Amino acid sequence: MVLFNVSRVETTPFHGQKPGTSGLRKKVKVFVQPHYLHNFVQATFNALPAENVKGATLVVSGDGRYFSKEAIQTITKMSAANGVRRVWIGQNGLLSTPAVSAVIRKRIGLDGAKATGAFILTASHNPGGPHEDFGIKYNMGNGGPAPEGITDQIFRHTTIIKEYLIAEDLPDVDITVAGVTNFTGPEGPFDVEVFDSASDYIELMMSIFDFGSIKRLLSSPNFTFCFDALHGVAGAYAKRIFVDELGAQESSLLNCTPKEDFGGGHPDPNLTYAKELVARMGLGNSETQGEPPEFGAAADGDADRNMILGKRFFVTPSDSVAIIAANAVEAIPYFFVSGLKGVARSMPTSAALDVVAKHLNLKFFEVPTGWKFFGNLMDAGLCSICGEESFGTGSDHIREKDGIWAVLAWLSILAYKNKDNLQDKLVTVEDIVRQHWATYGRHYYTRYDYENVDAGAAKELMAYLVKLQSSLSEVNEIIKGVQSDVSNVVHADEFEYKDPVDGSISSHQGIRYMFEDGSRLIFRLSGTGSEGATIRLYIEQYEKDPSKIGRLSQEALAPLVEVALKLSKMEEFTGRSAPTVIT
Repeated sequence: MVLFNVSRVETTPFHGQKPGTSGLRKKVKVFVQPHYLHNFVQATFNALPAENVKGATLVVSGDGRYFSKEAIQTITKMSAANGVRRVWIGQNGLLSTPAVSAVIRKRIGLDGAKATGAFILTASHNPGGPHEDFGIKYNMGNGGPAPEGITDQIFRHTTIIKEYLIAEDLPDVDITVAGVTNFTGPEGPFDVEVFDSASDYIELMMSIFDFGSIKRLLSSPNFTFCFDALHGVAGAYAKRIFVDELGAQESSLLNCTPKEDFGGGHPDPNLTYAKELVARMGLGNSETQGEPPEFGAAADGDADRNMILGKRFFVTPSDSVAIIAANAVEAIPYFFVSGLKGVARSMPTSAALDVVAKHLNLKFFEVPTGWKFFGNLMDAGLCSICGEESFGTGSDHIREKDGIWAVLAWLSILAYKNKDNLQDKLVTVEDIVRQHWATYGRHYYTRYDYENVDAGAAKELMAYLVKLQSSLSEVNEIIKGVQSDVSNVVHADEFEYKDPVDGSISSHQGIRYMFEDGSRLIFRLSGTGSEGATIRLYIEQYEKDPSKIGRLSQEALAPLVEVALKLSKMEEFTGRSAPTVIT
């Protein structure tokens, strides 16, 4: 039993430690400043109810990005000093964000303990390395991100902090080896348990999906499979699930060794950054060597986002969540008994899910961007499946979006559609999507991201768009001057959401222009970057005519894209002639 003492270290506040919906994200060079991480962690302890700290069990892990190992030791020592009873750490400091949520909700420790919260060390889909991004966020006892009431209190405490508590003489814990280390401090025993990163999560996935049917699909000579972890934490789960449990070939896994710098890449699962997977699936600019696999998927740095691909075919995230919802009750055992309680999407996500909800007579919710809004609905038993256009999909099995869950959901749908013809020509990803369009109509959709834009210029652009909404006749005059065949705007606003569960109101959640034919233009500032501002422009057109659902997306959306860029004066405000990323 190792003894430790508690030190009170004087400090002063740092400017700008306000956590957003995704926690606090900054460059590593910011986090490594003396006291910077310590201040945020202590502010979090100060903001939490006492019972969530004193005698509590906390999870401390993340996606393994640069600076994680040092941060884990610091948070462990501060937990000990603040009276936390035990800390759970995923082996090698690795736990995906969905796995953390699962561990909080499901895991029972060796002594019968359950976790009350977690510090998750991730900057999600942002790059990692000494000159790149680091992040930290706190999740609550339901497994979901801290609500605004808590994050506001955390920020308040960062502005008035004068000292933090730390057990400086607590030895570093070896996080590479599973086991329990026992310590004793002024308030009694303190334990650190390092546990297998994957077991709890895999057990949960096996309770949700029919692994037997997926395994039969993967063993079919006509089905080929590819998964890319982008050197993120999904690699800690990929071999165990896809190879060991489901029988896929190890050669079907790409970039599945977690690395502190994600192999120098950008761990964002989209057509721009998942270059190797995109090329293998026959969607790159160069000729594919050999026939592409039937199914491909990728996850981001912390494995909460996903991208789904068929052979030479991209599935938009908005279509993906709609298709999962439309097929869940038939294809996924988790939903066999209770069905779907309801579905939800973030406001910028296309309305493909709305059409499914109406067709299936399901409760439907449109919420601001941020997974905590889905969590409230799920905790109240109102929502089973939800999604975001930013490659986030999930269900009420946890309170985070879940990349591997989405991949297994798609494999389940493919297994169900092919259960009687595994030896014949298979129903493909593209077949499933095109059949969905034929049934529900198609939502042509694209997103333009303008990253690291001057923050002042971004705010001026948004203010201009709000002011423009006061005169729809002027808006329509501008539109007709750009594209005479685009329909009129009939409604424009800033999205505001009143939570049906707790009554809280979220304002200024994005600027919307709604057209007579169901098309939409949405402009939103994103808080997921660490520098500058990111402007996201969403462009959507709904098409019910079966003869018009097979067009190329960029062709169908070209008139609306031109309208959006001219209406917003995008180049004039930002100096950008093209977006950083087009999805």
